[in-house]
Amino acid sequence: MNKLKREKKAAVISALVEGNSIRSTERMFGVHRDTIMRLGVRVGQACEGLMDETMRDVPCKSVQVDEIWCYVGKKQRHIKPEDDERRVGDQWTYVALDTDTKLVPSFLVGKRTAQNTRGFVCDLASRMSGRIQLSSDMLAQYVEAVEAGFGGDVDYGRIVKEYESEPVGAGRYSPPKVTSISKDSVVGNPDESLICTSHVERQNLTMRMSMRRFTRLTNGFSKKLENLQAAVALHFAHYNLVRIHRSLRVTPAMAAGVADRLWSIDDLLDCAGE
Repeated sequence: MNKLKREKKAAVISALVEGNSIRSTERMFGVHRDTIMRLGVRVGQACEGLMDETMRDVPCKSVQVDEIWCYVGKKQRHIKPEDDERRVGDQWTYVALDTDTKLVPSFLVGKRTAQNTRGFVCDLASRMSGRIQLSSDMLAQYVEAVEAGFGGDVDYGRIVKEYESEPVGAGRYSPPKVTSISKDSVVGNPDESLICTSHVERQNLTMRMSMRRFTRLTNGFSKKLENLQAAVALHFAHYNLVRIHRSLRVTPAMAAGVADRLWSIDDLLDCAGE
Protein backbone atom coordinates (compact mmCIF):
# COMPACT_ATOMS: atom_id res chain seq x y z
CA MET A 1 0.00 0.00 0.00
CA ASN A 2 1.44 3.36 -1.02
CA LYS A 3 1.72 5.97 1.72
CA LEU A 4 2.34 9.67 1.22
CA LYS A 5 5.62 10.99 2.51
CA ARG A 6 5.50 13.64 5.22
CA GLU A 7 6.76 16.36 2.88
CA LYS A 8 4.05 15.57 0.35
CA LYS A 9 1.36 15.68 3.05
CA ALA A 10 2.60 19.09 4.21
CA ALA A 11 2.61 20.36 0.62
CA VAL A 12 -0.95 19.14 0.05
CA ILE A 13 -2.29 20.75 3.24
CA SER A 14 -0.44 23.98 2.42
CA ALA A 15 -2.08 24.05 -0.99
CA LEU A 16 -5.54 23.51 0.48
CA VAL A 17 -5.26 26.29 3.08
CA GLU A 18 -4.05 28.67 0.38
CA GLY A 19 -7.29 28.21 -1.54
CA ASN A 20 -6.41 25.56 -4.11
CA SER A 21 -9.14 23.12 -5.11
CA ILE A 22 -8.87 19.36 -4.65
CA ARG A 23 -8.38 18.81 -8.38
CA SER A 24 -5.79 21.57 -8.82
CA THR A 25 -3.85 20.13 -5.87
CA GLU A 26 -4.09 16.73 -7.55
CA ARG A 27 -2.53 18.16 -10.71
CA MET A 28 0.16 20.06 -8.80
CA PHE A 29 1.46 17.16 -6.72
CA GLY A 30 0.36 14.02 -8.55
CA VAL A 31 -1.69 12.83 -5.57
CA HIS A 32 -5.10 11.30 -6.25
CA ARG A 33 -8.02 13.51 -5.28
CA ASP A 34 -9.50 10.84 -2.99
CA THR A 35 -6.24 10.68 -1.06
CA ILE A 36 -6.18 14.48 -0.80
CA MET A 37 -9.77 14.53 0.45
CA ARG A 38 -9.17 11.86 3.09
CA LEU A 39 -6.03 13.62 4.32
CA GLY A 40 -7.85 16.96 4.51
CA VAL A 41 -10.70 15.42 6.49
CA ARG A 42 -8.36 13.68 8.96
CA VAL A 43 -6.32 16.82 9.58
CA GLY A 44 -9.41 19.02 9.67
CA GLN A 45 -11.13 16.85 12.27
CA ALA A 46 -7.97 16.92 14.39
CA CYS A 47 -7.88 20.71 14.03
CA GLU A 48 -11.45 20.92 15.32
CA GLY A 49 -10.34 19.23 18.52
CA LEU A 50 -7.25 21.43 18.66
CA MET A 51 -9.33 24.61 18.44
CA ASP A 52 -11.73 23.34 21.09
CA GLU A 53 -8.81 22.69 23.44
CA THR A 54 -6.85 25.87 22.66
CA MET A 55 -9.58 28.52 22.61
CA ARG A 56 -10.21 28.67 26.35
CA ASP A 57 -10.29 31.71 28.68
CA VAL A 58 -9.71 34.01 25.72
CA PRO A 59 -9.24 37.65 26.83
CA CYS A 60 -11.37 39.31 24.15
CA LYS A 61 -12.88 42.77 24.64
CA SER A 62 -14.81 43.42 21.42
CA VAL A 63 -16.23 40.54 19.37
CA GLN A 64 -18.19 40.61 16.11
CA VAL A 65 -20.31 37.71 14.83
CA ASP A 66 -21.65 36.92 11.36
CA GLU A 67 -22.61 34.00 9.11
CA ILE A 68 -21.34 33.11 5.65
CA TRP A 69 -23.30 30.95 3.19
CA CYS A 70 -22.28 27.99 1.08
CA TYR A 71 -23.97 24.72 0.09
CA VAL A 72 -23.33 21.00 0.28
CA GLY A 73 -24.14 18.50 -2.46
CA LYS A 74 -26.68 20.65 -4.29
CA LYS A 75 -28.25 24.06 -4.01
CA GLN A 76 -31.35 24.42 -1.86
CA ARG A 77 -33.72 24.74 -4.80
CA HIS A 78 -32.62 21.35 -6.16
CA ILE A 79 -33.33 19.38 -2.98
CA LYS A 80 -35.73 16.46 -3.49
CA PRO A 81 -38.10 14.92 -0.93
CA GLU A 82 -35.86 11.86 -0.55
CA ASP A 83 -32.79 14.01 0.32
CA ASP A 84 -31.70 14.52 3.93
CA GLU A 85 -32.18 18.28 4.09
CA ARG A 86 -30.04 18.52 7.24
CA ARG A 87 -26.97 17.40 5.30
CA VAL A 88 -27.42 18.94 1.85
CA GLY A 89 -28.40 22.32 0.46
CA ASP A 90 -27.75 25.61 2.20
CA GLN A 91 -25.19 25.54 5.01
CA TRP A 92 -23.92 28.45 7.07
CA THR A 93 -20.66 29.02 8.91
CA TYR A 94 -21.10 31.13 12.03
CA VAL A 95 -17.92 33.08 12.84
CA ALA A 96 -16.88 35.12 15.89
CA LEU A 97 -13.95 37.52 15.45
CA ASP A 98 -12.00 39.46 18.08
CA THR A 99 -11.53 42.91 16.56
CA ASP A 100 -8.26 43.62 18.42
CA THR A 101 -6.30 40.43 17.71
CA LYS A 102 -8.29 39.13 14.69
CA LEU A 103 -8.60 35.80 16.53
CA VAL A 104 -11.52 33.52 15.68
CA PRO A 105 -12.30 31.89 19.05
CA SER A 106 -15.51 30.14 17.95
CA PHE A 107 -17.20 28.93 14.77
CA LEU A 108 -20.01 26.56 13.84
CA VAL A 109 -21.03 24.92 10.55
CA GLY A 110 -24.66 23.98 9.97
CA LYS A 111 -28.11 25.22 9.08
CA ARG A 112 -29.01 28.78 10.09
CA THR A 113 -31.52 27.76 12.75
CA ALA A 114 -32.37 29.15 16.18
CA GLN A 115 -30.85 26.02 17.73
CA ASN A 116 -27.52 26.43 15.92
CA THR A 117 -27.42 30.18 16.59
CA ARG A 118 -27.94 29.51 20.27
CA GLY A 119 -25.31 26.76 20.31
CA PHE A 120 -22.80 29.03 18.58
CA VAL A 121 -23.32 31.97 20.96
CA CYS A 122 -23.28 29.73 24.05
CA ASP A 123 -20.00 28.19 22.85
CA LEU A 124 -18.55 31.67 22.32
CA ALA A 125 -19.63 32.77 25.81
CA SER A 126 -18.01 29.70 27.39
CA ARG A 127 -14.64 30.61 25.87
CA MET A 128 -14.44 34.22 27.09
CA SER A 129 -12.43 35.12 30.20
CA GLY A 130 -14.42 38.28 30.97
CA ARG A 131 -17.16 40.65 29.89
CA ILE A 132 -17.14 41.55 26.20
CA GLN A 133 -18.85 43.92 23.82
CA LEU A 134 -20.66 41.90 21.16
CA SER A 135 -21.82 43.15 17.75
CA SER A 136 -24.04 41.41 15.20
CA ASP A 137 -26.27 42.17 12.26
CA MET A 138 -30.06 42.08 12.55
CA LEU A 139 -30.51 38.30 12.48
CA ALA A 140 -33.35 38.03 15.01
CA GLN A 141 -32.12 34.70 16.40
CA TYR A 142 -29.14 36.40 18.04
CA VAL A 143 -31.24 38.20 20.67
CA GLU A 144 -32.48 35.02 22.34
CA ALA A 145 -29.11 33.32 21.77
CA VAL A 146 -27.20 36.11 23.53
CA GLU A 147 -29.62 35.94 26.46
CA ALA A 148 -29.07 32.18 26.70
CA GLY A 149 -25.29 32.38 26.38
CA PHE A 150 -24.35 35.54 28.26
CA GLY A 151 -27.41 36.50 30.27
CA GLY A 152 -26.88 40.11 31.28
CA ASP A 153 -23.09 39.80 31.45
CA VAL A 154 -22.45 41.36 28.03
CA ASP A 155 -22.69 44.66 26.20
CA TYR A 156 -24.53 43.77 23.01
CA GLY A 157 -25.44 45.98 20.06
CA ARG A 158 -26.70 45.40 16.54
CA ILE A 159 -25.97 47.28 13.36
CA VAL A 160 -28.82 47.93 10.93
CA LYS A 161 -27.97 48.45 7.26
CA GLU A 162 -30.44 49.58 4.60
CA TYR A 163 -29.57 48.66 1.02
CA GLU A 164 -30.48 50.25 -2.29
CA SER A 165 -32.38 47.91 -4.59
CA GLU A 166 -30.78 47.63 -8.03
CA PRO A 167 -32.39 46.32 -11.22
CA VAL A 168 -31.00 43.14 -12.73
CA GLY A 169 -28.43 44.09 -15.33
CA ALA A 170 -24.76 44.19 -16.17
CA GLY A 171 -23.79 45.03 -12.56
CA ARG A 172 -26.02 42.51 -10.80
CA TYR A 173 -23.06 40.66 -9.25
CA SER A 174 -21.78 43.80 -7.52
CA PRO A 175 -22.55 44.18 -3.81
CA PRO A 176 -25.68 46.25 -3.14
CA LYS A 177 -25.10 49.84 -2.08
CA VAL A 178 -25.68 50.76 1.56
CA THR A 179 -28.05 53.72 1.83
CA SER A 180 -28.18 54.12 5.62
CA ILE A 181 -26.73 52.65 8.82
CA SER A 182 -28.16 52.76 12.33
CA LYS A 183 -27.15 51.11 15.61
CA ASP A 184 -29.29 49.42 18.23
CA SER A 185 -28.24 48.76 21.85
CA VAL A 186 -29.82 45.50 23.02
CA VAL A 187 -28.16 44.43 26.29
CA GLY A 188 -25.94 46.29 28.74
CA ASN A 189 -24.21 49.51 27.79
CA PRO A 190 -22.34 48.95 24.51
CA ASP A 191 -20.02 51.65 23.17
CA GLU A 192 -21.85 52.82 20.06
CA SER A 193 -18.60 53.50 18.22
CA LEU A 194 -17.71 49.80 18.57
CA ILE A 195 -21.02 48.44 17.28
CA CYS A 196 -19.79 47.18 13.93
CA THR A 197 -19.54 44.05 11.79
CA SER A 198 -16.99 45.28 9.24
CA HIS A 199 -14.09 43.21 10.61
CA VAL A 200 -15.96 39.91 10.63
CA GLU A 201 -17.41 40.67 7.18
CA ARG A 202 -13.84 41.15 5.96
CA GLN A 203 -13.13 37.70 7.39
CA ASN A 204 -15.71 36.39 4.92
CA LEU A 205 -13.37 37.44 2.11
CA THR A 206 -10.46 35.65 3.77
CA MET A 207 -12.56 32.50 3.93
CA ARG A 208 -13.57 32.77 0.27
CA MET A 209 -9.94 33.25 -0.77
CA SER A 210 -8.63 30.44 1.45
CA MET A 211 -11.30 27.76 0.93
CA ARG A 212 -12.18 26.88 -2.64
CA ARG A 213 -15.63 25.58 -1.67
CA PHE A 214 -16.69 29.07 -0.55
CA THR A 215 -15.89 30.75 -3.87
CA ARG A 216 -19.06 32.01 -5.52
CA LEU A 217 -20.27 31.15 -9.03
CA THR A 218 -18.04 28.09 -9.37
CA ASN A 219 -18.40 24.32 -9.03
CA GLY A 220 -16.06 24.13 -6.02
CA PHE A 221 -18.65 23.01 -3.48
CA SER A 222 -18.51 20.35 -0.75
CA LYS A 223 -20.03 16.99 -1.57
CA LYS A 224 -20.45 15.95 2.08
CA LEU A 225 -21.16 17.94 5.24
CA GLU A 226 -18.21 16.29 7.01
CA ASN A 227 -15.89 17.56 4.28
CA LEU A 228 -17.12 21.13 4.76
CA GLN A 229 -16.80 20.94 8.55
CA ALA A 230 -13.25 19.57 8.30
CA ALA A 231 -12.23 22.21 5.75
CA VAL A 232 -13.51 25.03 7.97
CA ALA A 233 -11.74 23.63 11.05
CA LEU A 234 -8.49 23.29 9.09
CA HIS A 235 -8.84 26.85 7.82
CA PHE A 236 -9.33 28.38 11.26
CA ALA A 237 -6.57 26.33 12.89
CA HIS A 238 -4.20 27.56 10.17
CA TYR A 239 -5.57 31.11 10.37
CA ASN A 240 -5.30 31.34 14.17
CA LEU A 241 -2.04 29.48 14.79
CA VAL A 242 0.05 29.33 11.60
CA ARG A 243 -0.68 32.35 9.43
CA ILE A 244 1.04 35.60 10.48
CA HIS A 245 -1.37 38.54 10.29
CA ARG A 246 0.32 41.36 8.41
CA SER A 247 -0.86 44.18 10.69
CA LEU A 248 -0.08 42.22 13.87
CA ARG A 249 3.25 40.71 12.72
CA VAL A 250 2.32 37.61 14.73
CA THR A 251 -0.49 35.07 14.49
CA PRO A 252 -3.89 35.98 15.99
CA ALA A 253 -3.43 33.28 18.65
CA MET A 254 -0.11 34.80 19.72
CA ALA A 255 -1.62 38.28 19.77
CA ALA A 256 -4.44 37.03 22.00
CA GLY A 257 -2.05 35.18 24.32
CA VAL A 258 -3.54 31.72 23.71
CA ALA A 259 -0.37 30.52 21.93
CA ASP A 260 3.23 31.26 22.85
CA ARG A 261 4.83 30.31 19.54
CA LEU A 262 4.36 30.22 15.81
CA TRP A 263 2.82 26.94 14.70
CA SER A 264 3.54 25.21 11.39
CA ILE A 265 1.79 22.88 8.97
CA ASP A 266 3.90 20.08 10.45
CA ASP A 267 2.40 20.83 13.88
CA LEU A 268 -1.11 20.44 12.43
CA LEU A 269 -0.08 17.13 10.89
CA ASP A 270 1.29 16.02 14.26
CA CYS A 271 -2.06 16.74 15.88
CA ALA A 272 -3.67 14.40 13.35
CA GLY A 273 -1.07 11.70 13.85
CA GLU A 274 0.15 12.15 10.29
